[in-house]
Amino acid sequence: MDSTRPALRLFVLHHAGGSHLLYRHWPAGLPDTWDVRLLDAPGHGLLSDVPPIADADRLADFLLSSIEPELTCPYALFGHSMGALVTYEMTRRAADRGLPLPVWVGVSARAAPQLTGQGSRYHELPDAELQIRLKLLGGTPDGLFDDSELWALFDPIIRADLRLVETWRPAPGAGPLPVALSAFAGAEDHDSSPARMAGWQEHTDHFLGLRVFDGGHFYFRNDPGPLLRQIERDATTTLEAAGATRSGT
Repeated sequence: MDSTRPALRLFVLHHAGGSHLLYRHWPAGLPDTWDVRLLDAPGHGLLSDVPPIADADRLADFLLSSIEPELTCPYALFGHSMGALVTYEMTRRAADRGLPLPVWVGVSARAAPQLTGQGSRYHELPDAELQIRLKLLGGTPDGLFDDSELWALFDPIIRADLRLVETWRPAPGAGPLPVALSAFAGAEDHDSSPARMAGWQEHTDHFLGLRVFDGGHFYFRNDPGPLLRQIERDATTTLEAAGATRSGT
């Protein structure tokens, strides 16, 4: 056995208007036998010079193609908010195309697909109202609101991401994902409340449960430790189960 082969490769997908930067400390908080990859959508983070993609289906295609060469070991996907939606679409595509499937999927702070269309339309708000909404959600540096030039730079990106999320609709007749899935929510998240997250149970063949943490939409921002420990537990459980199945035990 190749000793350099990671026990698990975890791909983390960021929220609307964000990048890998909010998650940059996560690799240090997860097992050192894991290879944790923090993905950026085009137009964000390390891909800020790449034209952004304003359609959820095309974004899922882009990111799945980008990680496909890395699917050489057991892997998992975790997505927060917009990232959860894209995680769902990437997993559906992997199944449809006969690609290796993730051993585990985590979706965070994104209401279940059947509730799509019942949420907010933040992308249409005037600047002042949008900034208030973003402040309530958290996750956006305050300096962005205080600097008009900086806001002018990021406003189109944020609105494009919000439009992508708020106009996405699941494919008609899509069946449950053939993977283990956990849902994560902040107890005080009014946008993606635990009740709205519970519906993810209908979209997987193996629901590990709804994990609720103290806090709002970005419940992990100040202390990601509790979330990371739960990710480790859930992913390890399914990883070990997959290993047992392969070995016939």
